[in-house]
Amino acid sequence: MSILKTKSFELGIYLKGNPASEKLAIIIPGRLDSKDYIHNTSLVDYLAGRGYLALSFDPPGVWESPGGIELYTTTNYLKAVDELIEHFGNKPTMLAGHSRGGTVAMLAGAKNPHVTHIVAIMSFYGAPSAPSKEDVAAGKKVSFRDIPPGAYETKEKKKFELPINYFIDGQQYDALPGLKTCTKPKLFFYGIWDEDTLPDDVKKAYEESAEPKMLHALDSAHDYRYHPEAIQEVNKVVGQFLDNY
Repeated sequence: MSILKTKSFELGIYLKGNPASEKLAIIIPGRLDSKDYIHNTSLVDYLAGRGYLALSFDPPGVWESPGGIELYTTTNYLKAVDELIEHFGNKPTMLAGHSRGGTVAMLAGAKNPHVTHIVAIMSFYGAPSAPSKEDVAAGKKVSFRDIPPGAYETKEKKKFELPINYFIDGQQYDALPGLKTCTKPKLFFYGIWDEDTLPDDVKKAYEESAEPKMLHALDSAHDYRYHPEAIQEVNKVVGQFLDNY
């Protein structure tokens, strides 16, 4: 386990590449997903091979990042991204993320002046999906996640009791206004069989975004980490995106 200290947080990280590289890539996990899931580590490894100093991280309060789960909010996701960029010297930075991680990439990428490229993989542009009335009454949403590397559904699961404040905090964020004026290159993936982030929602973010931009369809459901061919396709298309822009 590797822990990196930023100004505000201690973050568990998966880091590859040359520290002297002039460019940084940060891969942002989806909601309650681990940095060590195979789709995240594969993209980190791929980008390190392209000359990036590349990393993925566990957001504050979950998995290997110390602190209580109350730290886990979109606000702290964004703050952690900005602080990681600053920690590594404000290098030109590519942000990529799956699901909620891609939402954070869109939000942070449009605002942070050091971000050069934005990749959103099956990501909704707005607030997190709403909790049920039962969850609101309980004050928390109970979720379970596969044990890393997450290449298949595991019998053993990690349990999270996500406070309702996570959803309240997330309601203030909408990536569309920033995307409309952001002229940084943007790549959007949608899953043809995705029932969590609907293809039409991804297409809306793409259509309303300023140029330059790319859109790519994956023959996959939401958890593309279960499919090695989809992981490799994402890596390949990200490479083409970087070559084009």
